[in-house]
Amino acid sequence: MRRHQIDHILGAMLESHDNVSDLNMTVDKPFQVESAGQLKTVELNPPINRLTPFQAEIFALNLIGGDRRLTKTLLTKGSCDLSYQLAGKARFRVNVFSQKGCYSVVMRQLATRVPTIEELKLPQAFYKMTEELNGIILVTGATGSGKSTSLAAFLNEINEKRAAHVVTLEDPVEYVHSQKKGTFNQREMGTDFDSFASGLRAALRQAPKVILVGEMRDRETVEIGLTAAETGHLVLSTLHTVDAGQTINRIVGMFDQEEEGLIRIRLADTLRWVVCQRLMPKVGGGRVAAFEILGSNLLVQDMILHGESEEKTFYEVMERSNAFHMMTFDQCIAEHFRNGLITEETAMAYASHKSAMGRAIGGIKSERGEKTTTIEGLEMDKAYGGDELKR
Repeated sequence: MRRHQIDHILGAMLESHDNVSDLNMTVDKPFQVESAGQLKTVELNPPINRLTPFQAEIFALNLIGGDRRLTKTLLTKGSCDLSYQLAGKARFRVNVFSQKGCYSVVMRQLATRVPTIEELKLPQAFYKMTEELNGIILVTGATGSGKSTSLAAFLNEINEKRAAHVVTLEDPVEYVHSQKKGTFNQREMGTDFDSFASGLRAALRQAPKVILVGEMRDRETVEIGLTAAETGHLVLSTLHTVDAGQTINRIVGMFDQEEEGLIRIRLADTLRWVVCQRLMPKVGGGRVAAFEILGSNLLVQDMILHGESEEKTFYEVMERSNAFHMMTFDQCIAEHFRNGLITEETAMAYASHKSAMGRAIGGIKSERGEKTTTIEGLEMDKAYGGDELKR
């Protein structure tokens, strides 16, 4: 299989459905794409109903293109990351991995243009975040929840407004930022540095004002990130956590018990914002993002230092701090339901607290004059107890 054949298949996959985000090649399955969150089969000519192990391996090795480092990584670690350019059509973030002795490929389509905060309809808190000059901002969520896209829009806002030097450490580079008011140096793992920790350590000597770290994967990266934030840098990164409280616990849990106190102090001093994201199916097709946003204040810092308690939780702080641009997932999801972007079933499925979401939906439906219960036809049993009353 040659390069032009690979490109022909990729082009056909991109054009097979609307809103294609990922391409999937798995043994014993046909070529598939993810469209609006759903996997769909791609019809090719001639048809390929089931990929054989040989076909999948040839496809994977052609994407790697003879790169010795990537080949070694794939053989020793079981997977490797790379980028791939489909000339004139798209760029991809690619992961090749082994499973049951065969190779599979997943390709995430990367946007060709950097989005803006306004275009993505991100919360107003993002504009507030761009005013930060130091500290740590974390964007968290599951794989494919839009973390990189939100961070790209964040950096674009800085690029438009501040003459700042920005260094990004990515695996691989997803959004290519043009040189506007800011100065961007975008480095790719494997090509420009060998690990996030070493890349971040080197970045401290490159005079940046803003550093983007693709992911806080390990203790060493977190430690250097805290040091960078303490020395006047604004550090942006991601974690695979589901909410703000879990994010704090994940970072603290990377360190030994005897170090916990010191890490909590450093984290309380440097953490500025935690943004958690979830993508939900949208009414009429497509997806819409829900956000949970935790900012830093004296109460939040105290909770980072001493942990949550029954009287004080991050959820309650966010719920009561809308005036300071904080919000919970449930508040954001309820607002999407109010605006008709999602269904009641979707709201309940993605809610953090089902009972609170149920009450919020009931209130919204009451405002609309809709029924808030399915119980109908009840009436008082007038005959009940009649004989006893007559006695």
